[in-house]
Amino acid sequence: MTTLAIQMTGIDKRFAAVQANRGASLEVAKGEIHALMGENGAGKSTLVKILAGLQPPDAGQFFVDGREVTGWTTPQALTAGVAMVHQHFMLVPTLTVAENVVLGREPTHGLRLDRQAAVQAVRDLCQSSGLQVDPNRLVADLSVGEAQRVEILKVLYRGAQVLLLDEPTAVLSPPEVAELWGVLRRLQQGGATIVLISHKLDEVMAISQRVTVMRQGQTVQVLDTAQTTAAELARAMVGRDVDLDVQRPENQAGKPLLRVTQLQVQGSRGQPALLGLDLTIHAGEILGIAGVEGNGQSELLDALAGLRPYQGSIKLADQELATLSLSQRTQAGLAHVPEDRHQRALILDYSVADNLILGKLAEFSRRGVLDQRAIAAHAAELIAEYDIRPTDPQVPVRGLSGGNQQKVVLARELSRSFKVLLAAQPTRGVDVGAIEFIHARLRQARAQGKGVLLVSSELREILTLSDRIAVLYRGRIVAMLPRAQASESVLGAYMTGAAQAVTHG
Repeated sequence: MTTLAIQMTGIDKRFAAVQANRGASLEVAKGEIHALMGENGAGKSTLVKILAGLQPPDAGQFFVDGREVTGWTTPQALTAGVAMVHQHFMLVPTLTVAENVVLGREPTHGLRLDRQAAVQAVRDLCQSSGLQVDPNRLVADLSVGEAQRVEILKVLYRGAQVLLLDEPTAVLSPPEVAELWGVLRRLQQGGATIVLISHKLDEVMAISQRVTVMRQGQTVQVLDTAQTTAAELARAMVGRDVDLDVQRPENQAGKPLLRVTQLQVQGSRGQPALLGLDLTIHAGEILGIAGVEGNGQSELLDALAGLRPYQGSIKLADQELATLSLSQRTQAGLAHVPEDRHQRALILDYSVADNLILGKLAEFSRRGVLDQRAIAAHAAELIAEYDIRPTDPQVPVRGLSGGNQQKVVLARELSRSFKVLLAAQPTRGVDVGAIEFIHARLRQARAQGKGVLLVSSELREILTLSDRIAVLYRGRIVAMLPRAQASESVLGAYMTGAAQAVTHG
């Protein structure tokens, strides 16, 4: 008889007008890696947060290792060995990596923090887990991927036996994902139970034993991974067949839209991040940037968007951008989907409607007064077009799921009048149906003669969408290949420095 580590039944949870969970259930066997899937806003994160003690349920009950713990608190959950790794980081930016990892369970020397012991503990954990990050670095100086590693290290440091992971690979590169799977399998072999929220079908197929699918707050299906397929999982999630392998018609690239010449950029700690980079994006082209995170992608996007100083030249339709502000760059025809939507793209306490007009207030003003009717109509149109949930335009963006927050950013940027779109991780944290839609929109921009710079940690996404692919390695473009000459193995060799620099096309 299977021993259950987790049993949740009849879980209801409402936030104002939004019913997040409707009689939801979840059963996870002890020592199992169990995937929890569903569309954005299906109620997955809410269900797991209830289990982690972050939110009380309105109705229902749940058990851990056979003991009823309905409505317990986060400290009680941690004491029982249940811990959650959050999709959006819960770190203190002014503290070091080591200080964040041991926070609340600090090794002491007398009455003081034993910093040497904390650093050594984190070094040992990095070594054993494969999640490499410098214990002495400030969290404020970390890349998004490095910050995610710290979140995972925090949970591992606390020795949790039930791990709840909310999109843990959203900001990891393929090699980092492989390392994480090794970590999870080792933990499973040691008796740990793992619940993994993921939108990535290939990941779920690779790592889980069973899958629970949710839709509109309800549990609709439980499947044995070995007895199903990625296509069947996608159909269970969105209620229809999904095709992410759309054939791209061959294009004839037009005139250059964005020219970058001898671009030099420093990283957050003053180290060289880009070393004289040259690239050109043409009209009617998607240029993909592949690379292990931390090789200059973030600095490239920041420089192009006007968020970071640089040396060299950036020209948009022959207009030099060096002296232009962010708003002037937008007016010149630059749209930007940042990799960190919370820090760079959204005002979390503003409504969905207000976030959808950021950067284009002039279009919705009459004699200096905002036209609320026009703003509401604009929001209603984009909410319907991008399937943003919930559909109430006055809901604060903070209350949306991560995937729906991403849809707000994409809806705003893709609805601008732009020449070139900077798209950083455009499908991070969104469900398979939304990925299909976003890919179609990027192809549509290409067909309309716009240029798209696509930065993604998903090699499949790069290969599916791009006309040309550049590989960034240690601040330089080490390969520029037409799509026909690229594959995951070819790109992987350049991404890790195993292959020598080459340029074609």
